[in-house]
Amino acid sequence: MISVLRKFIPGFLISYYHLLLAFLSAVFYRFPSQKLIIIGVTGTAGKSTVVEMLHQIFREAGLPIASLSSIGFKIQDKEEINLFKMTMPGRGYIQKFLRKAKNAGCKYVVIEVTSEGILQNRHCFIDFNTAVFTNLSPEHIERHGTFEKYKEAKGNLFQIAKKIHIVNLDDKNTDYFLKFQADKKYGYSISPKSIIKNLTTGESFEVEFNLKLLGEFNVYNSLAAVCVALSQGIDLEVCKKALEKIKAISGRMEVIIKEPFSVIVDYAHTPDELEKVYKTIQDTKLICVLGAAGGGRDKWKRPEFGKIANQYCDEIILTNEDPYDENPNQILSEIEQGIKKSFQKILDRRKAIKKALSLARPGDTIIITGKGCEPWMCVAGGKKIPWDDRQIVKEEMQELKNKV
Repeated sequence: MISVLRKFIPGFLISYYHLLLAFLSAVFYRFPSQKLIIIGVTGTAGKSTVVEMLHQIFREAGLPIASLSSIGFKIQDKEEINLFKMTMPGRGYIQKFLRKAKNAGCKYVVIEVTSEGILQNRHCFIDFNTAVFTNLSPEHIERHGTFEKYKEAKGNLFQIAKKIHIVNLDDKNTDYFLKFQADKKYGYSISPKSIIKNLTTGESFEVEFNLKLLGEFNVYNSLAAVCVALSQGIDLEVCKKALEKIKAISGRMEVIIKEPFSVIVDYAHTPDELEKVYKTIQDTKLICVLGAAGGGRDKWKRPEFGKIANQYCDEIILTNEDPYDENPNQILSEIEQGIKKSFQKILDRRKAIKKALSLARPGDTIIITGKGCEPWMCVAGGKKIPWDDRQIVKEEMQELKNKV
């Protein structure tokens, strides 16, 4: 509906429309955020993981918490999978969720906050206590117009969350997020070692955990979560205990098969994320299965995906992801522009995964990116096909075993 309205109605009227919906939703559910401590996590990558980590830490501390992310919606130990194909749900759903969390006795709620959600005023009439910045790299540029406007959309969360700000000190956009006023500010860094700084008092200390999660980026994610926890009075030892219990985050560098070769599924859908994922596992032979989303979403990054795969992957299989109403073959041809070595193009994603499994030898790593734990594949005509890369891997692996 909104995509149709945008063609005929001025942008400021669309913005007022979203704002009105946000207000009416808050009124209907009696402004539940006013009696909760709301923590908003924003940035390009790592948001869902930070939300998941925070939920685990607060549960470990015995504090009543709820959370919303692209992975799922949790109230204490009860969880629903996010089936919306939308990281930050609509205003009515968020306000209803906050009311349910309040009624269930929760004190804290962690929300993954997206730039699209901010553009559509989904964050309005939510009393954010804390804003967390993970990192920033180009994404949704066609939607926002420029990278600066994309950054400003993220900054809007920091404008409205006045009490606590938490920032990644190693990101090149840190200064922008530090300029916003807050009662307390915390920062985290891994250069040259993992540290947390209370930017308000100047106090800093080193942090050491034995994470089971792959990737340097998960060190950053854990430090962001620890900063939030410390800001709410949770002891560092509780944070350590909770984080070391986490074996995997759904669809985020999730190891599906370990032997005789590894199969990993990851949500990486920006060039920066894709490169970080490949770098993490580049010490083995890499068989990469990748595509790119359609629907006019950041077409500029498609050849960049190809260049990164060309640099890090030993075997490349291009496949369908979420084409929406775009021609899937055209999407793959744009990724292909960045590839200089041999590759395979298998449009059927299941067949692409099956092919990767057949190519793998002991010690190899198959990395399947783009969808993570998403439960749908979005195709032409607004249709959603039930999908789960992780389940497909298990099914096809079992079929290969049966043939042996």
